[in-house]
Amino acid sequence: MIEKYNYSGPRYTSYPTALEFDDSFTEEKLLTSIANSKSDKLSLYLHIPFCAKLCYYCGCNKVITRHQHKADQYIEYLAAEIVKRAPLFKNYLVTQIHWGGGTPTFLSPDQILKLSSLIKEHFNVADKGEYSIEVDPREIELSMLDTLKEAGFNRISIGVQDFNKKVQIAVNREQDEQFIFDLMARAKELGFVSTNIDLIYGLPHQTPETFAETMQRVLDLDPDRLSVFNYAHLPARFAAQRKIKDEDLASPQQKLDMLHQTIETLTGAGYQYIGMDHFAKPDDELSILQNEGRLHRNFQGYTTQEECDLLGLGVSSISQIGDCYAQNQKDIRPYYESVDKSGHALWKGCSLNRDDEIRRVVIKQLICHFDLDMAQIDEKLGINFEEYFSEDLKLLQTFIDDKLVDITDRKITISPTGRLLIRNICICFDVYYREKARQQQFSRVI
Repeated sequence: MIEKYNYSGPRYTSYPTALEFDDSFTEEKLLTSIANSKSDKLSLYLHIPFCAKLCYYCGCNKVITRHQHKADQYIEYLAAEIVKRAPLFKNYLVTQIHWGGGTPTFLSPDQILKLSSLIKEHFNVADKGEYSIEVDPREIELSMLDTLKEAGFNRISIGVQDFNKKVQIAVNREQDEQFIFDLMARAKELGFVSTNIDLIYGLPHQTPETFAETMQRVLDLDPDRLSVFNYAHLPARFAAQRKIKDEDLASPQQKLDMLHQTIETLTGAGYQYIGMDHFAKPDDELSILQNEGRLHRNFQGYTTQEECDLLGLGVSSISQIGDCYAQNQKDIRPYYESVDKSGHALWKGCSLNRDDEIRRVVIKQLICHFDLDMAQIDEKLGINFEEYFSEDLKLLQTFIDDKLVDITDRKITISPTGRLLIRNICICFDVYYREKARQQQFSRVI
């Protein structure tokens, strides 16, 4: 079954996926989508591309440097983009902010405070909301948490990836284990309401046994959430990954074993398996919303605020506003040139048609909740599910035969094993994916 389903596929942080974005999408189309949006709440994503060191596994958009002045220049361009975009959202309330990267904590305390002040000056930021930032524990002092608290952050996500030293050396990410524990303790002292730990399975030299040891150390950290990502080895696409030897990587069977035992370990310790790569304590809002059938998914993964439009700021960032997706320039020099020329950095995007909107609802329901009531979809979207998705349901038959999916009384239910292959199941409803020649642009599911 592993061999049968181990083909390439998207992670569905959007539908259509970013492969469908094109540069014929214009600023005028984006402005129309903003004007027609029914939302009055906004989620902000800021991309900080800088990293002091190169992690060999990384496929993120990044700039490796130790020159702090480059961040000063970048903040000036971010400020120009903020000034251009913020007036378009003057009637919105910002209830969610996330800084990702790269390494947002590459910025100095003064730079972080300057940028957070810029946001509060130009946007209507709610007193209470989800304000999170990604933290690299290798390059900061404990006092950075005081700065983050002062800047208004109430959630942190710490990139650990693996506690095993051999694995860390192989991916050029050695770190001090005790400092990570000190960082978590300090975050709780300061009153951060949520802590997340990022891990990756499938890295060089990992085995189910060594990763189980990492999981036990993570349980000692006691985070509120965990993101446990599948390493996607795409050396033809990401040059740094060529430093990782194929023979050092786990087999698909070992990777699936790592994921399976991770789910068993964390659920046994009281965490809820949200899906794909997310876990949360039962009193966490992710868990609560999933249980209530109201969980959302966007470019940041599983998230809580479905009613929010998402505005991306900075190089490569993606916005999801109304019926469109819009992405900024991917590389930093074109980003600067675009902001200089027009005040914004729009590169490409897409407007959703009626079919896109219908399929987005279905894929999001399956990937967030692992079940779907056809009658509810009929009522919500004004369709007959079996007629509209007749071809898609034929593709689903192989999953039914393998007891990964059940359809009874017009309800689709994903089995516990099927949840491990939810990306494959969602592919059945993806009309763009059926252009088989494009499969190589996705990472393997296992």
